[in-house]
Amino acid sequence: MFLATGALAALAMGTVQAQAGGTEKAFIRNHTDAEVTWGPCPAFLPKGCELAVLHGDPAKKDADVLLKVPGGSVLAHHKHTSPERIVLLSGEMTVRYDGQQPVRLRPGTYAYGPAGLAHTATCFSKHSCVLFIAFIEPVDAIPVAH
Repeated sequence: MFLATGALAALAMGTVQAQAGGTEKAFIRNHTDAEVTWGPCPAFLPKGCELAVLHGDPAKKDADVLLKVPGGSVLAHHKHTSPERIVLLSGEMTVRYDGQQPVRLRPGTYAYGPAGLAHTATCFSKHSCVLFIAFIEPVDAIPVAH
């Protein structure tokens, strides 16, 4: 099980410190901004996969993250203890939630995944697929055997 590894927690440190003062400031980020700090994904996800914390502490509720998946790679069958709200920012991919037909995502597409519903995804672009993901519960990704 992946639950906010040290690397992901370290990525969040700047955001957590900014919030700890009690006065949050509004901010805007693009996934290509230099201020976005990328770190490794859990080991069961594809080589070259990266995560970045945009807002919040991934070990706590209500964190927003970016997920970057190399072109041509497959995200292994997995689930989350939290619902996830996803917007594909770049690339093209398919997502298949268990018991449902695969869906093709293009930039700007929104997807909702209920807590506990296992799924797979494939980035079929030449370039990386980048997703914005908002979690209600702490960030995790749990591998699921087929």
